[in-house]
Amino acid sequence: MAGQYKPTDKLSFVIANDYRLLQIMSRFGISLGFGEKTIMEVCRQCDVDADTFLTVINYVKDGAENRPQHVEHVSVPAILGYLKQTHRYFLDYLLPSIRFHLLNSIDCSVQNEIAFLVLKFFDEYVEEVRKHMDYEETTVFTYVQKLIDGESIDIEGGHLLSRYHSAIEGKLKELKKLFIQYYPQQENNEKLNSVIISIYQAEEELSIHCLVEDNIFTPAVSRLEHHNKQNRGGMKMENCEDTTSASDEQLSEREKEIVVCVAKGMANKEIADKLYLSINTVTTHRRNIARKLNIHSSAGITIYAIVNKLVTLEEVNM
Repeated sequence: MAGQYKPTDKLSFVIANDYRLLQIMSRFGISLGFGEKTIMEVCRQCDVDADTFLTVINYVKDGAENRPQHVEHVSVPAILGYLKQTHRYFLDYLLPSIRFHLLNSIDCSVQNEIAFLVLKFFDEYVEEVRKHMDYEETTVFTYVQKLIDGESIDIEGGHLLSRYHSAIEGKLKELKKLFIQYYPQQENNEKLNSVIISIYQAEEELSIHCLVEDNIFTPAVSRLEHHNKQNRGGMKMENCEDTTSASDEQLSEREKEIVVCVAKGMANKEIADKLYLSINTVTTHRRNIARKLNIHSSAGITIYAIVNKLVTLEEVNM
């Protein structure tokens, strides 16, 4: 696309043209003070994959439209690290900062019940974001790290991200509405207005973050999945007379029940008590499930359960 940033552009020129790219730069581990160096020079100096950095900043510069990007040269480890740093930014800095300023700008006296409700709503929103990002960290990102490490995994997990983004984005819209339409502002409150502006900015940043996950990270993960499968497909097959692989076997209804219990975070004893089975029987079922699915971790079973609609995200123990 014409007008995109190139490796030979000076990074100072890029930042001067769009302040939002400061945060992206920081999440890739690039600090200020790079002088007149080009993007390629700074990335090389900071051990950052330049192609991935350019893909992200150009996507944001062009409006971050909701459509998959060309990811042939995107490094999955680099974009994964970027997303993890983005999570830290939201959870450890931005949302706590908004809450701090919110407390200093609203009237929390006993007479102002709306203030307490607004604060409660904000805390519930933060908890929802935290749960969602914890899920990504412990389930999706763990899955992707295994792909990076070359582990053999026969299910696709990258696409689990997008379906849950609309819920956390919608909650922030509701919070803005509460302030603008219902919070009784007695006078010109510059502090409160500043907080509302921060919420608008947080909404924009969260939207961009979700779009990067959906349209850069997910296609890059899918490409890595395909690459790993091709590599495994090229390996010599043994016992070719057996035309049905273990992964093609169907789970029994009892095994599906156990998969659901595992996804909900239940230990073997809890599963045994719930299903009126012995622990040995549960262990045998789990061994059979691992053999049939070729999935040997609870995180992998959880992904399988969500993909196959055995559980919803809300039921998963994160």
